[in-house]
Amino acid sequence: MSYFRAAMTILKGSNLKIGYGSGLNAKAVADGLNFSLGKGSLTCILGPNGVGKSTLIKTIMGQMPPLDGEIFLDEKQLQSYSQQDIAKKIAVVLTDKVRGGNLSVYQLVSLGRIPHTGWLGSLSQRDQEAVEKAISATQINYIRALPISEISDGQLQKVMIARALAQESDVIILDEPTAHLDLVNRIEIMQMLRELAHRERKAVLVVTHDLEIAIQTADIFWLMQCGSPLVSGSPEDMILDGQINLLFPNERFQFDRKLGKVVAQERQKMAEVFAPAEWKIWIELAWKKHLGTFDIPDGEIHVQTNPTRLTWKEGTLSAEFDSLSGLIDYLKSTFSTDKHSP
Repeated sequence: MSYFRAAMTILKGSNLKIGYGSGLNAKAVADGLNFSLGKGSLTCILGPNGVGKSTLIKTIMGQMPPLDGEIFLDEKQLQSYSQQDIAKKIAVVLTDKVRGGNLSVYQLVSLGRIPHTGWLGSLSQRDQEAVEKAISATQINYIRALPISEISDGQLQKVMIARALAQESDVIILDEPTAHLDLVNRIEIMQMLRELAHRERKAVLVVTHDLEIAIQTADIFWLMQCGSPLVSGSPEDMILDGQINLLFPNERFQFDRKLGKVVAQERQKMAEVFAPAEWKIWIELAWKKHLGTFDIPDGEIHVQTNPTRLTWKEGTLSAEFDSLSGLIDYLKSTFSTDKHSP
């Protein structure tokens, strides 16, 4: 049995139709959604804007009733839970601007205990232990006393994740948690979520547009497309069977399985490359980016390393360069015409 099938299902959607309004005024955003979310796994929702990702989150949170179908939380219908009981089961980190005022990091994390204590409830020893565990798990102890206004965006995102952990819910949902972060923080946050899902046995559901980092970190993908059912599976299986390309309705873009990234499908000739594998990959990328519209005769590129030397061969013509950019500039200037940019 695979790891993914063995994971205990905590959240399930069956023939779900989601949208706004009710009765004759109902407007469906997505229909025929079937999914299951397992404990101990990181699941990423991907899809273009407008397909209903945020609407799905609000429906799972109980903030919007489904237009049709059912959601089961821990084997019970979601509608049977009160909002307070849902908050004990599902923690959410949204993209809304955090208005922490003069709250310290510790105080903001402590707010995660509200579903258990109420707004005016004081923290018991049990609550304090949950807060301390969340702070430790997200490695933010060094900023615990700082005001929210004095920490970075990356640190704030970790604090919000800690607050969600302090709820001690089975499910944690995050809406684009890395949207405004730099590359290092985006990778760090997603790696942290993966580790927390596995170590704490949480079902972590993340809405993201960052496909490359999601591939590195997610256990399961949910792909949403306009007018189509939700498709789920492991990132690797979806890449190998081509389902990942459901994200790109414009056929000009496809996921390159060798490069592990999205590329524009340019129909062009390319020189034959004789080079180490890593060099070959980057030469092909540079060729597609800079020379895709140029009419370049058949040629060969030979690479020697230590020291670097690239040789362009075309018939009896031969030219040498000490950098890839030098070779590209040469080819652009040699084969440019009035209709091409220099």
